[in-house]
Amino acid sequence: MRASPRSSLPSAVVPRSGGGEPDGAGGRRVDLVLLAVAICGVSLSAPLIAATAAPALAIAFWRNAMAVGVMSPFVLVRNRAELRGMGRRAVGLSAAAGVVLAVHFGLWLPSLSMTSVASSTALVTTTPIWTTVLLRLRGQRRPGLVWAGGALAVLGVAVLSGLDFSASPRALAGDALALGGGMAAAGYVLLGAEVRRTVGTAAYTYVCYATTALALLVACLVSGASPFAGYPAATWGKLAALTVAAQLLGHSLLNRVVRGLGPSVTSTAILLETPGAALVAAVWLGQRPPVAAYPALLLVLAGLALVILADRRGSATATPEPGV
Repeated sequence: MRASPRSSLPSAVVPRSGGGEPDGAGGRRVDLVLLAVAICGVSLSAPLIAATAAPALAIAFWRNAMAVGVMSPFVLVRNRAELRGMGRRAVGLSAAAGVVLAVHFGLWLPSLSMTSVASSTALVTTTPIWTTVLLRLRGQRRPGLVWAGGALAVLGVAVLSGLDFSASPRALAGDALALGGGMAAAGYVLLGAEVRRTVGTAAYTYVCYATTALALLVACLVSGASPFAGYPAATWGKLAALTVAAQLLGHSLLNRVVRGLGPSVTSTAILLETPGAALVAAVWLGQRPPVAAYPALLLVLAGLALVILADRRGSATATPEPGV
């Protein structure tokens, strides 16, 4: 699945879930309801992070550590054989993806305290743009529509950055961190897609998230992020809510519905995280972006939609890869 954080990572490369899911019209209706719940879950991610009184790196660590803790009883019992059967290359790539995911969190989460939730979420969801660039660097040609969408999204990014610069240099720095988080997520997505050719979602995400938690723990200790623990009950409650909403409900349900709805519908729907997060932040946190920010957000979303549409058209005419 598109594991992560994103808040904001594309689910187009998520491996399809196993059996046991309803088929036909009834199954599709169930999937659509679950997709709506998943979007609500990931839309709560950025506002919950912004509202949590804890260091950004500590939030990132606890989100992943709690997820690993919840997954452990199930993965270690049901997927023990698969974990043991992972080859050295698969384990190495999974661990590498975990490190890159830690970089993603380490850049994106601090940006939420420096710029608006709307701007940060819009910029971190530019991941498909950077994925396309990386694929091109690897020699894969991309349709013209992909580059048109990329240009449109970059224009939206420029407008957003200009608006934040007019507010403060700190907001511009936050925009840069969020953009870097989106770039890091592209590397995570490509590494995960490679691993999932031969490894199931549960085994991959378990190794990946465990590595991410370990890397973030080291980062917290080295940087002296404090307080690392000893939070009041309200803060622990928000960390638990973040884990349940964004990680277990959001990403897990996206993993569940991608089999029935397909990667195109799922990936396009995840773009609703940006306006969803902005709406939650406006109502809950009182973060109302300037009026001029809304056209910029629409440019970013329109550009991303074009990229995903072109990519999915290409995928529809290609031979499906194992496990993708």
